[in-house]
Amino acid sequence: MNKNRITELFGIEFPVIQGGMVWISGWRLAAAVSNAGGLGLLGAGSMHPETLVEHIRKMKEATDKPWGVNVPLMYPEIDRLVDILIAEGVKNVFTSAGSPKKYTARFHEAGMKVAHVVSSSKFARKCKEAGVDAVVAEGFEAGGHNGREETTTMVLIPQVRKATSLPLIAAGGIASGESMLAAMALGAEGVQAGTLFALTEESSASEAFKQRCTSLEEGDTMLTLKAISPTRLVKNDLYTRIVEAEKAGAAVEDLRAILGKAATKRGIFEGDLESGELEIGQIASAIKEVLPVSAVMKRLIDEFDAAKERVISM
Repeated sequence: MNKNRITELFGIEFPVIQGGMVWISGWRLAAAVSNAGGLGLLGAGSMHPETLVEHIRKMKEATDKPWGVNVPLMYPEIDRLVDILIAEGVKNVFTSAGSPKKYTARFHEAGMKVAHVVSSSKFARKCKEAGVDAVVAEGFEAGGHNGREETTTMVLIPQVRKATSLPLIAAGGIASGESMLAAMALGAEGVQAGTLFALTEESSASEAFKQRCTSLEEGDTMLTLKAISPTRLVKNDLYTRIVEAEKAGAAVEDLRAILGKAATKRGIFEGDLESGELEIGQIASAIKEVLPVSAVMKRLIDEFDAAKERVISM
């Protein structure tokens, strides 16, 4: 695989970024991805500040390769979190769920590389204005929180490519070398994979969650909670209650009451498969076994190389 702007920007072997997922992306997963040649990300969204510090320090012990932190900008203690990232010398930050304009300059002053996750070409242009180093364009196939536009990855990537000259990372529905090659054919220079790495041995998700996700069939996840924040969920008892409430015209407060407290923690981390919030991408239906990150990364790159040769031969 050739070097490109993404591998050069982050100093990695392969242009593969692991999604920074809540309750999934702890130091074991992130370190394993970095050690396998990609860019591992800690998922700060589900960590208390003290927990994040612990994971950052364990990352430093577990790998000497590049890594980073995913930072949802709607984080309740965002200013404290930013202070921690700077104090701990984090080199790469992937921001999401908010405008990157407020913090990008400060991150740059601290010597960090900044990528921001977008769901439309409109927001990609705003990233250029904010001065970020790269854009992650995420289609609505992705698990968890999604853009309101519901634009698929295959439609989104070429439009974002036209909208900005920034280094471009494709996300949403990518779990094979073939899909990675397709994203690059559309204009991406790297990929971010969430579901693919969520269902590995090193993921901090519960075993019950992993086994449920590897048993999914096509259509077993749906985008819902659009009145709050569009979220892709596995169909379970909680999902059914949400859909029925939405059909009945439930207010935002009613939907929040149905979710209850710490719904994603219950579902993903604690393995409550019926009353917990099970966030995973559409592509989970193509993943049927839980493997170590090293095996997953090797297969991804081997598939990419084989697919590239096949296309060239055409």
